[in-house]
Amino acid sequence: MSSTLIIRAASVITMEPAQPRAEAVAVDQESGTITGVGSLADLQQAHPDADVHDLGDTVLMPGLIDPHSHPVLSGLTTQAPAYWIAPYVGYPSFSDVTAYFTKINAELPAGQPALFNGLDRALQQAPELTNVELDKYFPDRPVLVIDNSGHEGYFNSATIAKLGWADGKPPADPVGSRYGRNDDGTSNGRAYEAGALLTAAAPILAAVAAHPLAPIAKWYRLMASNGITATSEHTFAANQLKAYIAMASVPDNPLRVSIYHMSTEPDCMEPLQIPVAPNKLKKQGIKLWADGSPWVGTIAASFAYLDNETTRNANIPLGPGGEGMMNYSRAQLDELLDKFAPTGLQMAFHCNGDVGMDVVLDAYEHALVKHGLLKTDHRWRIEHLGACRADQFQRAASLGVCLSMSPFQFIYWGDLLDGTLFPSEIGSQWQSVGDAFRSGAIVSFHNDGSVSPPIPLLNWQAMVTRETASGVVRGANQSISIDDAIKAHTVNAAFHLGRDREIGSIAVGKLADFCELSVDPYTVDAHELTSKVSVQGTWVGGHRIDLDAFENQVLALDPAEHKTLHHEVHAKKKCC
Repeated sequence: MSSTLIIRAASVITMEPAQPRAEAVAVDQESGTITGVGSLADLQQAHPDADVHDLGDTVLMPGLIDPHSHPVLSGLTTQAPAYWIAPYVGYPSFSDVTAYFTKINAELPAGQPALFNGLDRALQQAPELTNVELDKYFPDRPVLVIDNSGHEGYFNSATIAKLGWADGKPPADPVGSRYGRNDDGTSNGRAYEAGALLTAAAPILAAVAAHPLAPIAKWYRLMASNGITATSEHTFAANQLKAYIAMASVPDNPLRVSIYHMSTEPDCMEPLQIPVAPNKLKKQGIKLWADGSPWVGTIAASFAYLDNETTRNANIPLGPGGEGMMNYSRAQLDELLDKFAPTGLQMAFHCNGDVGMDVVLDAYEHALVKHGLLKTDHRWRIEHLGACRADQFQRAASLGVCLSMSPFQFIYWGDLLDGTLFPSEIGSQWQSVGDAFRSGAIVSFHNDGSVSPPIPLLNWQAMVTRETASGVVRGANQSISIDDAIKAHTVNAAFHLGRDREIGSIAVGKLADFCELSVDPYTVDAHELTSKVSVQGTWVGGHRIDLDAFENQVLALDPAEHKTLHHEVHAKKKCC
């Protein structure tokens, strides 16, 4: 019996310039690789014993890639038994959130902890919560509310008691993080950056767990249902490894994962022992942080926020914050890069502000020159880039630095950014993807789960049309072509993950990872992409993924093997 399967579609979008379109693809299901791309007749002649899987009117394209995500943490903090309260999943205002708080508190058994993720002070007009505020809604049960940015968390008095802090006073601040304190040194129920936030989260997550891997499987499923077949873990600590290996080991695992080890971990330069194929799970790089989040006022920017009711209600410092918002000094960055550059691992820097971008580029250039990496295939990355400028993108391109951008910042916050948080000349240009592509740098798009839902098609639509969630066009000069938008979630994203020889396009020798679409996205009015085009399924390694089977396979794993996952994932000091 032949191991070759021929997949025929209405059209095959290859993302290969030499052969942009085809009718069919031949795959070797034993190796999971592509063996032929062309007409159905030619492939049948080359493989006369092969079965043909006819997709009818469906369009086939490379599996989509989200090159910056956090699948384990996203699952644990947004999927049941956690509660996702972001504005774009059904809670547009703070009154909606507090009504939900009251409902959940009434429904849960007495004393059972609860975790909420997605509070957005700017979009929902929510205050910066304290334990006193949260005690109004949760007087007895331990509760943690994670800010949608992922950079802050808020918890009540019952959580402070559960943490066991002597006299209610937090321990010393972790590196790159801090706890909120009252004048007398006691906790005010706030934690800033991941080292502090995730320490506070650990007992809550441990208490709400059922099958530890079940919510992670739900997040994997969400990504796959949106056409994604490869992603990354951008805040990895080695004690997450067992969970990632478990997910990669089941037959219908829908995602290939590339690991970026947090620079704050003492073993971040060490190789990982991974007992699955590297094309399923591999360590790729080291993650570092320049500044914070635009939604809580912690970006290193040269410009101030506007002073109005929105920024005042959200307790955003007006700034400009400048280098004072950097997580590290330039000298500290030089020291870190001197240590990490010789490993050969890829660097990836979180950065939103223009001042932060200048500092990162200075540090990158210094390290690339010093370690003989300039003009080599280093693929060092910068992530998010909300307020960064054309001249900075051009400089990045000259250094061979890759740009991984965040359309979701524009989609969900664009109406606030333009004229409410910032003057229009800044806010309308947020996520300047047009300038980024024109710079000659290689540009990818990501969703930074769980900061936003993983929907590549929505990213395409918004970056082509420059329409925000309200439908208003902002920064039309930053519009890009549909071809560039698709590249940002296929070939360019594969390049950023160091997987461009494996995935990202449909070509002989590459892995047979595909996304099925109902309609050819090149033929649809860009304003109607998300309404006219839908994901019909995905293929990984030449096998169509059964997402029901995948979830059942994960649930069949022994939960005892992962009973400490929630504690382990969050136990170490981290910086986000």
